[in-house]
Order: sequence, then structure tokens, then C-alpha cells
Amino acid sequence: MIPKQNKELTDALIGEDIEVGREPSKTYRMDLENERIRGYTDGIEAVKQAIYKILSTERYKYLIYDWNYGIELADLFGKPIPFVYSMLKARIGEALLVDDRILEVSDFNFQEIDKETVLADYKVKTIYGDIKMSVPLNLRR
Repeated sequence: MIPKQNKELTDALIGEDIEVGREPSKTYRMDLENERIRGYTDGIEAVKQAIYKILSTERYKYLIYDWNYGIELADLFGKPIPFVYSMLKARIGEALLVDDRILEVSDFNFQEIDKETVLADYKVKTIYGDIKMSVPLNLRR
């Protein structure tokens, strides 16, 4: 027997006027140069910091983060550079678009720094404006 749905009861329990709000972006400001937390940041600077943190975290490696957080880089070590570049484009976009403040990732340019590091340049369109990013990605973790 298949249960029947009571529309009035469902509307009363769930409500018709559900509004999904955006989480605030205010967070602690990381001072990477001095390896300290100093004050707070918000807006576009908070998004830049989030991008840094996402691309510095190997996905699935740390139990504290859910499986949507971070980027998969470990399996790219030792692969041919043209393959790595094509995969990085997709993986950076996939990793960053999880953040609802980020709308689009485009204009990729990659440069091999050494056998273990690739410099990724790209543009990020956010709800606060566009950001040009340049991030070294360590392919050996």
C-alpha cells in the first residue's frame, strides 16, 4: 500500500514561504606571511581567502571537511603535463564552484614551476566582483 500525501498537512509542516538565505562571509583573516590570525575579513577578501583554503586542501584526506571541500591533486603527480593542465582546469572549477559566492571560473593559464608545482592563473567571477588569481599548486602531497 502506497501512502497518500495530505497537501494541507505538508504545507502546514513545511510552510509555503520558505526563504533560503546566504550565509554571511565574515570570517577570521589569515595573515599567511606571519602565520597568524588577525581580525576579521568579509566580502571579496573573504572569498580570496576561501579560494586559497579550498585549493590548499586535498579532497577526501581530512575528516573535518565534508567530501565536497577541497581539490583532488594527489593522483595527478607523475602524469604528463598536458594531461595535468586539462585536469586542473576541470578540478579547480569543480572545487571552487561549491562555494555559493563563486559564480564562474575562467581564463585559465598554467605554468610548470618545477616537477612538483604548477602555477595556475585564472579569473573568478564572484557575487562581489571579479578576481584574478595566481596560485601555486603542489602536485606532490
